[in-house]
Amino acid sequence: MKVLVLGAGIVGVTSAYQLAKAGHEVTVIDRQKGPALETSFANAGEVSFGYCSPWAAPGIPLKAMKWLFMEHAPLILRPKVDAAMLCWLAKMLSNCTSERYAINKSRMLRLADYSRSSLAALRDETGIEYDQRMQGTLQLFRTQAQLDASGKDVKALAADGVPYEILDRDGCVRAEPALAHVRDKIAGGLLTPKDETGDCFKFTNALAKKAEQRGVRFYWGTKVNRLDVEAGRVRGVMTNWERLAADAVVVALGSYSPLLLKRYDIKLPVYPVKGYSLTIPITDPSRAPESTIMDESYKIAITRLGDRIRVGGMAEISGYTNDLAQARRRTLEHSVMDLFPGGDVSEALFWSGLRPMTPDGTPVIGPTRIAGLFLNTGHGTLGWTMSSGSACVIADLLSGRRPEIDAIDLAISRYA
Repeated sequence: MKVLVLGAGIVGVTSAYQLAKAGHEVTVIDRQKGPALETSFANAGEVSFGYCSPWAAPGIPLKAMKWLFMEHAPLILRPKVDAAMLCWLAKMLSNCTSERYAINKSRMLRLADYSRSSLAALRDETGIEYDQRMQGTLQLFRTQAQLDASGKDVKALAADGVPYEILDRDGCVRAEPALAHVRDKIAGGLLTPKDETGDCFKFTNALAKKAEQRGVRFYWGTKVNRLDVEAGRVRGVMTNWERLAADAVVVALGSYSPLLLKRYDIKLPVYPVKGYSLTIPITDPSRAPESTIMDESYKIAITRLGDRIRVGGMAEISGYTNDLAQARRRTLEHSVMDLFPGGDVSEALFWSGLRPMTPDGTPVIGPTRIAGLFLNTGHGTLGWTMSSGSACVIADLLSGRRPEIDAIDLAISRYA
């Protein structure tokens, strides 16, 4: 079939590659001048198949109230008169129960584990290099209360067969030797050894070149104005330049997906949650992480990417704003300098991106009520982690094949 993929971030490019591999004629449309120039540009660098949890969790409403008054809060809410924001917040709060958390985390782990094997196969197939490391994620707890609260995540990991290790203070230092300088600040940790790290921007650009070798065409600087829908079936899209015909369309526009779909009465519960990052040159390798450390106190990931450290995190709910708040930079600097003192953040690149979040944390992958129109969006903080598996699922569904994992509860129909 002739397929249009809307969006050239990590999710769109992996989808295009797998669709071309399945034998389709694929064209990718993006408003930017190249791949991965928005949310995929400078994310935290985690490929976290084990550290994979919904933001909506038991206790989050109470924690959120406390965070609002913290200087270095992991959650920032800038309320405004926005029906979409209020509706999304209400749906998220409804998912903050033990029952919903278990269901949502199980879905996420299922897709993440499939993505782990899909990424490994893709890496073997293409030989792509992207500053990748295979040394796991260390979720670092500064307090005993945090360590005790990790029980619900450990239970979910065990139920899904995901390898993990609970570490004491010395175990954390063995996993990440640079923490020896601050061992007294550590209560313990949860290590998911199968997790990986890598530069999402490098990966996406390298895969886009591989996709071009498979015949995928990329239209840069092209904005999608609307879908072309006739008699309940998508026939293509109208861009700012021309009409492009298609047999099928895959929407992978991240946070902007619901804005395109709203006029077709497709109520996609995806809302932008802004994240921030710093990219810092490594000046002393002995004081840099070996892989990824997730600072549980601030929900900030500190990741080794070649000769750089990527510090990323926080969740700011402020609509479609992409300004760089200096207070957020100070939080990132505080986390990394507190755990890895002695570094130089003066040369750091400060960045922000809009993560497409669903209320339950699970992406939306699959068909819609409009024939030929498919969704692959809403991955939140885990687009890099889930992209390879999501691409294989969407390629199978669009091709009329049964996916290798159960994907029924990933579709938009779960919100009906």
